[in-house]
Amino acid sequence: MGDFVNSILLVFAGLFPIVNPVGDAPIFLTLTRHSGMRERHLLASKVAINSFILLTGSLFLGSYVLVFFGITLPVLRIAGGLVVTAFGWKLLHAGDNPDERDDDAQPNIAIDAFYPLTMPLTVGPGSISVAITLGTQRPAGEQNMTELATLALAGVLGLAAVALSIYVCYRFAETIISVLGERGTDVVMRLSAFILLCIGIQIIWNGYSSLVHP
Repeated sequence: MGDFVNSILLVFAGLFPIVNPVGDAPIFLTLTRHSGMRERHLLASKVAINSFILLTGSLFLGSYVLVFFGITLPVLRIAGGLVVTAFGWKLLHAGDNPDERDDDAQPNIAIDAFYPLTMPLTVGPGSISVAITLGTQRPAGEQNMTELATLALAGVLGLAAVALSIYVCYRFAETIISVLGERGTDVVMRLSAFILLCIGIQIIWNGYSSLVHP
């Protein structure tokens, strides 16, 4: 029982700081500013479900997919870091052109639920690579089907806890940010976008360092 709980905590503790739904909440609120409250709440649930599916696939199948295509984790980090960097740069300058605000007045909820809200904002290359790494951390030695099923269940529960935290943070994003006001929200969004830009560059650097100094 102790190992089961530890496995759940390992998955949650390994992914929650990287997914960082608390820090992403201001960006989520800004990107959905033209949506109504019901639409935003629906988006929050969709993003949580999409994130759970992506992380589950990465945890159980990610390593096999990388091997099949001959992709290494450092290359995955560099490619994903470029995506996060580009997205962070775009967010940092969002709204500078007044025409952009009119163009975004009617967003496509179905598309926005996955890109960019789920990926790369919520589940980026960092969390995907961590999920893949966690999926390869199986205890050494032979294991029966019961032990493997227990580990798999623990992983699913850990990912479910991460998805639940995403939903809660995004679902109540307007409540969390309302105390800041419009100006304060814009400042927080810009700071969050800059941090996201730095995270993307850090992911690229980590991937490059792993390639140069394996």
